[in-house]
Amino acid sequence: MMLKIKIVQLIVAGLTYLLALFPKVLLSHKEKEKVQPQPQPQRDEESEWEESEWEANERYALSWRLAVESNNVRPWRTVPPKCHTHVQNYMSSGQYYRDLNLIVEHILLYASDLPLSSDAMDAWVLDVDDTCISNVSYYKAKRFGCDPFDSAIFKAWIMKGMCPANVAVKVLFNALIARGFKVFLLTGRDESLAKITTDNLHNEGFVGYERLILRSPEYKGQSAVRYKSAIRKAIEGEGYRIWGNVGDQWSDLQGECLGKRTFKLPNPMDGGLAVRHCYATAKHASTGLRQRKKKTNVGRTKAIGWRTLDERRQRGFRGWKVH
Repeated sequence: MMLKIKIVQLIVAGLTYLLALFPKVLLSHKEKEKVQPQPQPQRDEESEWEESEWEANERYALSWRLAVESNNVRPWRTVPPKCHTHVQNYMSSGQYYRDLNLIVEHILLYASDLPLSSDAMDAWVLDVDDTCISNVSYYKAKRFGCDPFDSAIFKAWIMKGMCPANVAVKVLFNALIARGFKVFLLTGRDESLAKITTDNLHNEGFVGYERLILRSPEYKGQSAVRYKSAIRKAIEGEGYRIWGNVGDQWSDLQGECLGKRTFKLPNPMDGGLAVRHCYATAKHASTGLRQRKKKTNVGRTKAIGWRTLDERRQRGFRGWKVH
């Protein structure tokens, strides 16, 4: 009997020891699981390479777009192919319009604080293409600038008269007029496009501007910077004070008589696109500024463009196509 009791006591003691040891063993096992790295799912090497290439292109495109918008990349004819996806997403996802809205908000703040005179000579200059109205549909078909600019296709797009308004700029336009500014719309489009451009602007709500100024024959073959500088100089020659100058291309904001302040609107497709304003004179581009010369009635020789500009300034721009 005593032997049986002894055996039972030994069994109970053994079970008690095991029960006390079990939590320690379980805890130790869990700690090991934490330390051991979890097995990673197998990844296809090709998909890893594609993701790495996409990330590299995206990083490059972000830097490239910043360099373009800050006018540190020039000249160039097309958007680099590796930037296509980035530019497409930027223009189509809503970020472009958010950037545009923010810039316009700051322009409105600036304009609201300006002390206007009572002589109705306070002026503002706005570019037209991709400033007042948008050509995103054209550039979408051209892979957002990755394909070379095509003057014939661009003109065909213009002739449809379907360029939609940039809503933020239309808000700015109406606010400037309501404030009392004389708004000049200055475009590189040729005078032959005067009617379609006027109709397009009016249909999109741009009504009440002081003048729409298009490129006349004497500026044929001249750079956008030189052409627009001459026009702004002539506007100031009439006595107007240019308080602001807004455009999507740096050629809109360079040269002479820029106004008190300039504002650059976003356009990652800008750069070589200044050529779009010269599509009617593309055959003259390689020869630079070949100004024809003509004998005047006093036997002196002058460049026709500048002689005509002086005459038109004296006549108060009566020779311009104004709408």
